[in-house]
Formats: sequence, structure tokens, C-alpha cells
Amino acid sequence: MVATVLRLRWRVLGNSLARRPWQLVGFCFGVLWALSILALIVVACVAVGAADDPTLSRVVAVVAGSLLLVGWVLAPVLVAGIDTSVDAARLAPFPLSRRQTMVALAGVGATGIPGIVTTLAALAAAALWLHRPAAAIAAVPCALLAVLTCVVAGRLVATLSVGLGASRRASQLVSTIVLVVLIMTGPILTGVMTLLDEAADLGARVQQAAAVLAWTPLGAAWAAPAYVAQGAWVEALATALIAVATLVTVWMLWARALDASLSSPPRQAARTVAPGRLGLFGRMPTGALGATWARSLTGWLRDPRYGRQLLLVPLFPVLFAFTGGIDGPLFGLSAVVVALILVMAGYTDVSYDGTAFASVLSTPARGRDDRLGRLLGAACVGVPSIVLIAVVTAAISGSLARLPALLGAALGVLLAGYAVTAVSSALIASPVAAPGDSPFKTVPGQTFVNGLLVFVVLAAVAVLAAPAGIVSAIALVGGSAGLGWLALAIALVGGVAEIALGVVVGGRAIERTGPDLLMRIKAFPVS
Repeated sequence: MVATVLRLRWRVLGNSLARRPWQLVGFCFGVLWALSILALIVVACVAVGAADDPTLSRVVAVVAGSLLLVGWVLAPVLVAGIDTSVDAARLAPFPLSRRQTMVALAGVGATGIPGIVTTLAALAAAALWLHRPAAAIAAVPCALLAVLTCVVAGRLVATLSVGLGASRRASQLVSTIVLVVLIMTGPILTGVMTLLDEAADLGARVQQAAAVLAWTPLGAAWAAPAYVAQGAWVEALATALIAVATLVTVWMLWARALDASLSSPPRQAARTVAPGRLGLFGRMPTGALGATWARSLTGWLRDPRYGRQLLLVPLFPVLFAFTGGIDGPLFGLSAVVVALILVMAGYTDVSYDGTAFASVLSTPARGRDDRLGRLLGAACVGVPSIVLIAVVTAAISGSLARLPALLGAALGVLLAGYAVTAVSSALIASPVAAPGDSPFKTVPGQTFVNGLLVFVVLAAVAVLAAPAGIVSAIALVGGSAGLGWLALAIALVGGVAEIALGVVVGGRAIERTGPDLLMRIKAFPVS
């Protein structure tokens, strides 16, 4: 039964690649990248092993192995999303026991490209002990144990974050917590390194970290061969037992999470609205423009997919403050980075509507009303956020004199982005997560072309924001207050003109190609 699931998984992947040539191209690039990383790891392991330095081999094995486990838990979530081509929800209708389901899912994770590369790289770690035969032999089962732990831990996070069968609110809460942890990983690591011996050099810090990690679930499996090489058999047995206990614990937690997710039916929260209360729809102007404005602003305030963009607003300044200090250039430019993040939410604005976009096309609203209404909804959230971030960061860093220039650069990016996305979202359909899905779930339908179009949109935003950005940069470097105010004026006047043009062009595009855009949105595979 498990072998059948694995065969079906590869058949689904093959059929998907055969139907989408650009996805096949991206897959091939991914395989080549993985093979190049594997080659570098093998060469590095052989080189370190040839040096015959047990201390160096131990540090490399423990630190790299610990990062590997962290990477399996976090990197797929951050970079590529959770693969749901075969998951517990799809296997639930079949007569599989819980153990069979878990073995099948673990096999899917281990036989994917990341799993195969990880296994080969872990086995290559035996080369770290070229001159220690006993340690090299012990490294093989320990490496396989570590790889299995990585796969099971990744599946545990997948089950928790996707929230199968759980309430939508709980799933969104778990996803948001994981996202915050991901974003703050850099500051957390920086703080950990700071807590290490301040007077020690980098090499001593790494050795201290390896000594600690060797007795944790992260590095125990990789430390056992190192203790075998030293002849410390008691320590080797103890770390091996920690590694086995880690795998058993993660397996049991995954089993409980899987039982809870598959046995609890989805709960839909019913929300009643008192008669006569229309929320924002009762406060906005009447007509197509006001209705679109109210609907867009409601989405920004209530849709978790927009909410995750807003979550980044306060986190980026905190992240930059940790990594570069409040006097660093990144902290001062936090408003510009946040503006770019908020702009990209408009890139998929129509795609977020899904099939509900048909109701927009069925109304007699003009295209420019749709474009301007969506833009005003985004601006009601984006503009105050950017102004607040710029003022707060300038005040904290003691550079209020640079505030006009910072606002000019940030608002230049924001308004230029609104102008570009007013056109791009009327022409480009992108596969997006469904309203109740985890943000870490792989969205079916992603292609190499979709990825390239994102860079095209970013390039267009950069070109339109360049006038205000260049003047702002000159003002910041030269400390000219007058140029700072000039940059702000250019950003506001030029941004409004660009938006007017974008609304007209985008409105005509939505009127001309709206039905075709809807058909492309409906053609995306259902996640």
C-alpha cells in the first residue's frame, strides 16, 4: 500500500510536469541546484576528513547537522511551501491505518528531491571520519536516523500549520505564529551568539555552540560518531539514545496531531449581522466606487492573506534593529522595504477574489471604478502604515531631519506600486492560497513564468519610483533638507499622476480582458 502511494506521487508529479513545460524548466533548475549543493557538501566533507582533525570534524558535523534539522522544519515553509500533492487529507478516504498513512507520508518526504539530496549528503558525512574507521561506520546509521528525524519533524510542522480538519481560526493562529518565528529567526540567532563568550573569537564561539548542540535533539545524532572517534563510548551511547528518543517523541507528536486533524470536522464560525448594519458598506459612498472601496478595505482588515502582509509592517523595523542597530541604514529605510511588501499584495488582488470575481464582472461597474476602489482600500491601510513607520524609525534613530526624504522614497515606492498593480492585476492571474489555507501550503499552478512576472512588476515599480528615489538618496547622502522636501513633493505629485494613468489603463484592460482573466483564474488547480 505504501509503495503504491509512492508510485502515485511520482506519477502525479510526472503528469504535472508534462502538462506545464515552464514548470518542468523550473524543476530541472531546482534539480541542478540541488546537485551542485550536494557536490559542494561531498567535497567539503572529504576535505575536512582528510585533515584528520577530530575537533574540526565534530564541530562541522554537529553544527551542520543541527542546521539541517532546522532547515527541514523551516526552509521548506519559508522558501517552497509545504508539498500537499500527497497529504493526510488526500489519503483519508482510503483504507489506510494511521501507521500506514504516517509511513507513506514519511516515504513521500524522504523520496522527494530534498529528501534524496539530504540522505546522500548525510551519508557523505561519514567521510569526515576517513581516518577513524569505527566512527565512519557509526556515522552511517546515525546519519539515517538524523534524516528520518528531519522528515518526520517536517511532517509534524506540516500537519500543524496546514491545520487539517481544525478550525479556521486555529489554523490561521498556528500559521501566523510560525511566520513570526521565521521572520525573527535572524534576531534570535544573533541574540544566542551574543550570549556566548563575548571575549572569544568566532572559532571558539562555534566550538561552544557545537558542545551545547551535541547534547540537544538538534545535534545528538551527529555527535555520537564524534564521541566514538574519541573512544568516549559512554558519551556516544548517551547521545545516540537522545537521538532515538527525539525521533520517537517527534513520531508520537505527529501521530497525535494527525489523529486530531483527521478526526475533528471543520468548524465554520457563523457570524450574524444585525439588520441595517452594513459595516464599511454603510459608511462608504454609494455606487460602484464606494462598494469596491468598502469591499477592498474589508479584505485588508479581515482576510488573513492581506493580514499577513500587515504583520510584516512592525516586524521589519524590529528585524533591522536587531541585525544592524538603530543607526544602521536598513533600520532607517524600513519604511521603503515595508512599502514594497505592501505593494506586492496588490499584484495578486484579483486572484484573491477567485471565482467570486465573476460577481464583479456581472455588475455594470466601470473598470476604472474597480481599479480605483481597490486602490483606495489598499491606500487606507498602506499610507498610514508607511507614514507611521517612517516617523517612528526616524524618531528612534534621532534623524527627524531626514524624515521628508525618507517619506519621499517610501511613498514614491508605494504610490508607484499602486499604479503598476492597478494594471498588472488586471492582466496577470496568479495561483494563490484559498482564504482558509495555510500560507505555507504549496499553491498548485505555480510556473516559471509566474516567478518571472513578479520581477517584471518589481522592475516597473522601480522605474516609476526612480525620480523620487534618486532625489531622496541625494538628500540623505548630502543632508539637504530642501532636497528632502523636493523628493516628497515629487513622490506625491508624480505618484498621483502615475496612479491616474494606471487606473485608466487598468480599467480599460479589465473591461476588455476581464472574462479571459476569470477563465484563467478558474483554470488553476484546486489545492
